[in-house]
Amino acid sequence: MATAAPSAASRIAVVTGASSGIGAATARQLAAAGHRVVLTARRKDRIEALAEEITAAGHSATAYQLDVTDRAAVDEFASAFRTIGVLVNNAGGALGADPVATGDPAQWRAMYETNVIGTLNITQALLPKLAASGDGTVVVVSSTAGLGTYEGGAGYVAAKHGEHVLAETLRLEIVGEPVRVVEVAPGMVRTEEFALTRFGGDTEKAAKVYEGVAEPLTADDVADTITWAVTRPSHVNIDLLVVRPRAQASNTKVHRER
Repeated sequence: MATAAPSAASRIAVVTGASSGIGAATARQLAAAGHRVVLTARRKDRIEALAEEITAAGHSATAYQLDVTDRAAVDEFASAFRTIGVLVNNAGGALGADPVATGDPAQWRAMYETNVIGTLNITQALLPKLAASGDGTVVVVSSTAGLGTYEGGAGYVAAKHGEHVLAETLRLEIVGEPVRVVEVAPGMVRTEEFALTRFGGDTEKAAKVYEGVAEPLTADDVADTITWAVTRPSHVNIDLLVVRPRAQASNTKVHRER
């Protein structure tokens, strides 16, 4: 039986945190899959360069500088759309690895603002546009940190638990609407910036995260997973997909070669 062609609106995909890592890789792969991607991030030069790259490859991409923690800016951004098909909530990140006893409240607050409130802001603003498309998908890129804790990670773990619960609750609240809620929770992913940002630019500490791990996940691995979930038939919802490298059995159990 023939299926109807997807509407133009359902082919618009907004990706937050698209300036590097998983966000940039996801934008490339969604564009290659036929979506018109809208790249958002704080670093304007990065997303403009990526938009040019995607366009040069024969796909469609637009860059829009945006801080998802700025609600007024998010609302202004959302007002430019009547409908969209996909929202990938990727903006986030980790800061520090101190124990609870000495953790920096400012870092905890910043992680919560970006990972949870940022996801809330952009999801609230675009949810009516997703529903209006008749075939919307919200993707929340969380983390295995949102499913299990580990020493030195409480601030990030707390933020990612919040993001996980946001996705889980939203799915319950909008059941019956033409919008899927997908959560992808990556484990150990080696990107150019994640660990480096977490440790304040300390390259030695950042390198130790992946020391002895032959093949951590790459940004492309996670982007491939996101793209696969987004491109399932409309009636198929991937509630939660945990993806780890083979060398990682849990947040605290990793095989390291000597």
